[in-house]
Amino acid sequence: MWEKVRPRSVRFAQLDRVRLRRIAVRYAAHGWDVTPGACLARHRFVCGRAGCPTTGCHPALEQWEQSATADPARVATWWRLRPHSILLATGRAFDVVEVPAYLGRYALERARPRLYGAVSRQVRGPVAATPGGRWMFLVRPGEPLRPELEHSLYVVRHGAGSWIPAPPTRLPEGTVRWVMSPEEARWHLADPYAVQDLLVEALDAVSPALPEPLFPAHLPAPRRGY
Repeated sequence: MWEKVRPRSVRFAQLDRVRLRRIAVRYAAHGWDVTPGACLARHRFVCGRAGCPTTGCHPALEQWEQSATADPARVATWWRLRPHSILLATGRAFDVVEVPAYLGRYALERARPRLYGAVSRQVRGPVAATPGGRWMFLVRPGEPLRPELEHSLYVVRHGAGSWIPAPPTRLPEGTVRWVMSPEEARWHLADPYAVQDLLVEALDAVSPALPEPLFPAHLPAPRRGY
């Protein structure tokens, strides 16, 4: 009797779900609050909620803030059947400072000589990047943006009530990835003062070099969803 062979696409979807579940559980095990995101179906996200008009990346649960948890067992159940995106709630274990890639890249280059000095623990922390060109610095929570960053159209602080898509969540343009992984940072969160100092340096150094007419047109505006 022939064994029924599942289509390759189904097998890949199952492997993707298992991988996402494993990584989501690992985040939770390190104290990061996780919530399931809508599933990417071709070029739009589907959460399963009747009448939901959102097609971009968004939480799958309507009351996601109350449901987000760092309980590994509960997190595992969300990925039992569907390959949900992995969303991390901010303003709890960490805040996120989100910037354009050109600022993030410059800041990290400026930070490299400091990574092995006396202040290495202050500037070393996880950094994620979206395929759309946004870099996300995970920092200790509670510190507001410095005025120089707060007044920039391209810098966003994610605190309480917000979330970010975590690697390896897939977006229509590609996969969210770690520029500096939590393992590389030893799950240490960067000091928000030190990171913001680097970003202010980057903003001062790079922004004047950009042609004024091109500056707003070629950089993605910050947004809550992805």
